[in-house]
Amino acid sequence: QVQLVESGGGLVQAGGSLRLSCAASEGTFSSYAIAWFRQAPGKEREFVAAISWGGRGTYYGDSVKGRFTISRNNGKSTVYLQMSSLKPEDTAVYCCAAGATTSWLQSNYDYWGQGTQVTVSS
Repeated sequence: QVQLVESGGGLVQAGGSLRLSCAASEGTFSSYAIAWFRQAPGKEREFVAAISWGGRGTYYGDSVKGRFTISRNNGKSTVYLQMSSLKPEDTAVYCCAAGATTSWLQSNYDYWGQGTQVTVSS
């Protein structure tokens, strides 16, 4: 079992950048694939990005390709989401999740964090 804690959210102007962190407090972090999802008010949860357990495989949702970068440091049990060229439509609660394999499907992930709010002003 692994416990996940997100941080790094906040308020930023359109065109700006933020880096989110997903830290694991327990469990064998390096054996899990990690994904980021986001949910805006009144909308369904959306896949953002995922990274394989070793970090060699990365995957992105169409809406963030070319703007967001996912990476991980297994020595620090942390996954990062570098977000650039932010748009107002990126405003959402961002959650990280851990699972055995890399996928865009929410059902693939067994452990979830509480989320961190990202707000992009126009």
